[in-house]
Amino acid sequence: MARVVVDQAEGLRRLLARDALRIITVASATAGVGKTSSVVNLAVALARAGREVLILDESPRRSNVSDTLGVNARFDLLDVISRNRTLEQVLVAGPEGISVLPAARGVACLAKLDRDDQDRLIDCFSRLPHPVDVVLVDTATGSSGRMLPVSLAAQDVVLVLSRTTASITDNYALIKTMSLQYAKRHFRILVNKVHSEREARTIFVNMAQAAKRYLSVSLDYIGCIPPDDKLQRATALCTSVVEAFPAAPSATGFRRAADEVMCWSRQAVQTEESIENFMQRLIQSSRLGAASIGI
Repeated sequence: MARVVVDQAEGLRRLLARDALRIITVASATAGVGKTSSVVNLAVALARAGREVLILDESPRRSNVSDTLGVNARFDLLDVISRNRTLEQVLVAGPEGISVLPAARGVACLAKLDRDDQDRLIDCFSRLPHPVDVVLVDTATGSSGRMLPVSLAAQDVVLVLSRTTASITDNYALIKTMSLQYAKRHFRILVNKVHSEREARTIFVNMAQAAKRYLSVSLDYIGCIPPDDKLQRATALCTSVVEAFPAAPSATGFRRAADEVMCWSRQAVQTEESIENFMQRLIQSSRLGAASIGI
């Protein structure tokens, strides 16, 4: 009986906490900055705060969300497109009620879909088995051409960078390319593997000033994550630091970043978002991305 009461209370909390759907691309121009780990921990922090989270996992195998969480992803979005599996069969259950959609192969072929396949895919997403409050897209690390489709289709682009010179300059170059070629004017910055809030703020302010002056681009700071052996331990255990070591400094950093994300969802938007609209934009931007790299 006590368990039923707890479940009912949890369901009511999630219902009352629901805000407008938010689609967030998490990207980086450099590997090894903790992008996928950031996606996983943000997702868990959001889920614990009452949000229904879907991770669209565009990263390749051996460095993707499923492998980070130690869950078995047998299928991909491509299996839905090929009509070999339903969307519900492809979705993988993660911690805290999070759903993971392996999508690396599927996203790569979106630009080639005919009208019937496009309409069918969009319809599949209109019938997701669970409501979604936040979609986090873990992009494949690489050039702006590879990141373009999900970055243009999403409401927000979060760039994860570290304190290294290469990470800072490469991500600034990515901002420059996407602003000059595709008119992307707003990015959000998460600084990972940084020793202090002051250092993270300094990195952000320098980037933001240069972006505003030379590119007419605005950057928003969403937080920083300190180096933390507990985060490394959690990764080795195929879990999130937010779950395994909630008192760890990195767990606190991810919860604060998740609080920022929840504030975005409460902000007024011009049009109401839906997962179907996102998929339609993703297909359209995939065509643009294919054209830009000559596919």
